[in-house]
Amino acid sequence: MKRIILDTNFLIYCASYKIDLFTEIERICDFPYKLYVLDLTIKELEKVKPKNLVLIKRYIEKMEIINSGLSYVDDELSRLSSLGDIIATQDKGVKDKLSSNVIIIRKKKYLELK
Repeated sequence: MKRIILDTNFLIYCASYKIDLFTEIERICDFPYKLYVLDLTIKELEKVKPKNLVLIKRYIEKMEIINSGLSYVDDELSRLSSLGDIIATQDKGVKDKLSSNVIIIRKKKYLELK
């Protein structure tokens, strides 16, 4: 089973663009998967307090939380990518560091697995 880990900005954009996150991930993933979020991502969201925080928290309730040993989300995502996990992010700096597949938002409407 593949692990898909969602980044902070990815969650914020999905909520802002009203993307049906779970339906879209199911559409693009023709393999068994499980959704995860880092504990660091939750801390970032609490710090940033985006407009759609209530919706984002509903997303997170349906995911498992990974307790990170690192202090930076980007470093942890890069490490997990090197282990073969799929990372969902819109952050170009993060995408450039990843060594496995990435899920991105296209045209503010749908997700794409690259």
